[in-house]
Formats: sequence, structure tokens, C-alpha cells
Amino acid sequence: MHFKKIILATCLLTNTIIAETSIGLNINDKDLELIAEFNMNSFTDYSSGTNYILAMNYLYVDEEHLTSIGFNGENSLQGLEDLSMAFGAKLLFRKNFLALPLEAKIKYTLPLTDTIPPTSLMGSVAYAPTVLSFSDAEAYKEFRIEAGMEPISNIHLFTGYRNIDTDYELEDINFNESFYFGMKIGF
Repeated sequence: MHFKKIILATCLLTNTIIAETSIGLNINDKDLELIAEFNMNSFTDYSSGTNYILAMNYLYVDEEHLTSIGFNGENSLQGLEDLSMAFGAKLLFRKNFLALPLEAKIKYTLPLTDTIPPTSLMGSVAYAPTVLSFSDAEAYKEFRIEAGMEPISNIHLFTGYRNIDTDYELEDINFNESFYFGMKIGF
């Protein structure tokens, strides 16, 4: 029942911030992750090229939950428009665990749009040392890689791998290490 309430709340929240938003879902045989990203630039006149993104994630693994809310700035590198980078932070929590990891992402869109649909490769890392870990948390580490394609406009299919470590003061727990596939829909 708790899981259904979280899904409903995520859907309601996403519908209120529909402008330049993407929502997504990725799964494997044991895990479920809900993703919502909101481009904050749609509410301002700011258009220097940097996109400011508010991101929310919910990961359900074996009756355990990991929830995060993050903010980052994203921009293409000058002279390499197919390569974009993002830097930011996110607040995440689970049972007796609270951390504020810093996050870096890099995304490369393959320059093959004349022959195949837009295809991209993405990698991200997030890290919270002891000074950014609270409650019973000692450290947080996350690593992801993804490959995706947009076969239909605003429909992004992807597959990836994630490794998430939640280190507590008394024990280190590999929260999740898995391959997954999913879909994002952009608005």
C-alpha cells in the first residue's frame, strides 16, 4: 500500500509541473525506479544555454526504498554540441540514512541522426563523503552508465547499469547493483 501512495504522489506532482518535463520508469526482474525531471528554465527568461534541472527519483529494491531530490546545471561543451555535462547535488534518504551527494553527469549524442534515430551514451557518478552524510550514514557512492535511443519524438528508450553503495556507520550495504531497461516520455 505504501508503494501505491508513492506512485500516486509522483504522478500528481509530475502533472503539476508539466512544462518541459520528462517522466520515466526503469525496471528489471527485481527493481523498479521512477524518474521525473523538470527543466526550471521554462519558468524564467533565462536562456544562456545552461539548463537548470530539478530531478526526483524513487528506487524500490527488495522491500527497500531510496528516494532522492536533486538540482543540477547542464550545458553542452563549446565546440562539441554533441557532448553535454551536468554538475549538481541531490538529497537522498532511506531508512536511517540521509546524504547530500555531489553529482556529475556526461552525455554524448552520437552524430548519426541522418542514418539512425538520436542515440546517446551517458555516465554519472555521485558521492557523499562522511561530511555530507547524516543520520546513521557514513558515505554514499553511485555509478551509472546508460545507452539510449529516441525512436519516436519525445520517447526515449534506454538500458543501463547502476551500482549504489549506502555505507552506514556500522556496516556497508551495496543497496543495488543491477542492469535495467526503461523508457522516458518528454513533454
